[in-house]
Amino acid sequence: MAFILPPLPYDRSALAPVIDEQTMTLHHGKHHQTYIDNLNKAVDADQGLQGRELPEMLSTASSLPKVVRNNGGGHWNHSFFWETMRPGGGQPQGELSDAINSKWGSFESFQEAFNTAGTGQFGSGWVWLVATPSGLEVTATPNQDNPLMDVADVKGTPILGNDVWEHAYYLTYQNRRADYLKAWWQVVNWDKAAERLAGAAR
Repeated sequence: MAFILPPLPYDRSALAPVIDEQTMTLHHGKHHQTYIDNLNKAVDADQGLQGRELPEMLSTASSLPKVVRNNGGGHWNHSFFWETMRPGGGQPQGELSDAINSKWGSFESFQEAFNTAGTGQFGSGWVWLVATPSGLEVTATPNQDNPLMDVADVKGTPILGNDVWEHAYYLTYQNRRADYLKAWWQVVNWDKAAERLAGAAR
């Protein structure tokens, strides 16, 4: 069965002014769709990949053809990213808040660690909050890699992920990635993050 573009869980203008409508339209409808189109072509041409679930496929990224690793990662990462956001944002509560405070001492210190990892990612990539067997970790990955992959420096269950490719922010922030990362906290879906953390603990 072909991979398909998931609908946005909100209107394309809903995250403005943090993420403007034009960026959302291009990012979701053009960039994400291109990853899906390229992934489907690659899987159609390789019987060994057909019928495999994407997370399981990505767990063996080191042995995947580059086109599948890059475009499969692009599809998974972006599908995850859209659900990581919502209008209104907020702050973490309950178990997630406790885990963040236990690891970093405060929510503000966690934000600083996350933003530092995001600004420090050379070139295109992603910054993540990951649940690992030893607790929460912040990490960054290049290109369309993610913590599900066997090539990741920090492996685990992604809880949050922010896209630091320029196409995610350039129309509003130009080259100011740090400004984008700081503004992004206004649209984080902490309920979804808490749900992911609960799932990782099971």
